[in-house]
Amino acid sequence: MTLNSTSQFIGKVYLVGAGPGDPGLITIKGKTILEQADIVVYDALVSPAIVAMINPQAEQIDAGKRCGRHSKLQEETTALLIAKAQNNPIVVRLKGGDPFVFGRGGEEMTDLINAGISVEVIPGITSGIAAPAYAGIPLTHRDYSSSVTFVTGHEMVGKYRPQVNWTAIAQASETLVIYMGVHNLGNIIPQLISGGLTQNTPIALIRWGTREDQEELIGTLETIIEQMEKVNFEAPAIAVIGKVVNLHHELNIYKN
Repeated sequence: MTLNSTSQFIGKVYLVGAGPGDPGLITIKGKTILEQADIVVYDALVSPAIVAMINPQAEQIDAGKRCGRHSKLQEETTALLIAKAQNNPIVVRLKGGDPFVFGRGGEEMTDLINAGISVEVIPGITSGIAAPAYAGIPLTHRDYSSSVTFVTGHEMVGKYRPQVNWTAIAQASETLVIYMGVHNLGNIIPQLISGGLTQNTPIALIRWGTREDQEELIGTLETIIEQMEKVNFEAPAIAVIGKVVNLHHELNIYKN
């Protein structure tokens, strides 16, 4: 904590990764900060079990963003963090997964530093690693995959590039992990096939990864859209594409 030129109190903001949902996967450091926090601004995908770890005397602010339902704009959230840090020693920005993996943590950290606010990042386990593990899908395997690509399936208006080059991504590695792409799979899959993946390439959709209500939908690039429509499979979910998906039937021991 410091004092600025006008003798105004300045606290510290912690960008904390909550992990993918299982409360046992948050780091000890992250849990400790939550227990000490004065203010916690948290996202929609932070599980209730993690929220329950927050200091009961702390002010809790829901700044969650879900597809089609944005409670706060990114600029509003950053402004809120800056304002709260003016009068509170410990301000936590609690994010699902890891702050620096499709979590906008880099953007928020830049703005906070530019505003003269002290910031610390506490990493979390990202869903793209944890959810496949809980589904019995290793992202790498000596017989099937020695490389992984993580990519967002959600395109932001005004982004630095118009779209992900899915035809190039198709050949980038042997395993693809797509975040926030369930609603766009109908557009993504034809481009992956155009880029060289076959229609029978395995794909797994994992919803609410690592939580007790985790769900998996296993298919191929040819069948998965029809399967999704049949069972009304919706976000939040990640997609894993590649031969490693076939190991799900052998290694998915968590529901046996």
